Amino acid sequence: MDERPGRPPRRLAREEKTIAAMIALYCRDHHADVVGPDGGLCGECSALLEYARLRLAKCRYGADKPTCANCETHCYRPEMRARVRAVMRYSGPRMLRRHPVLTAAHLADRHKTPRTG
Repeated sequence: MDERPGRPPRRLAREEKTIAAMIALYCRDHHADVVGPDGGLCGECSALLEYARLRLAKCRYGADKPTCANCETHCYRPEMRARVRAVMRYSGPRMLRRHPVLTAAHLADRHKTPRTG
């Protein structure tokens, strides 16, 4: 496998890229009037992305993680989980057209179950 020391496994890097794309899509369409100073995400969406990145980095399943919807361990705080759900509910159907490769990989990952042990 092409895993490098000090870098997240490719699976987690792709998961991070997917959630970043979903949050960016949501923010652009819902918070266009409150963009960040660099023209990027608003403060609320930046905080959500940083929280998602932290949760990914600390995921107990690592590179073997399933999608969060299929995970037995819900590691997001309830209010953050609700925010991510809203983002995914909005962005999910729009991702296929804007990010087809990420979408296909995410759909394939839905069938993974966490390895215990």
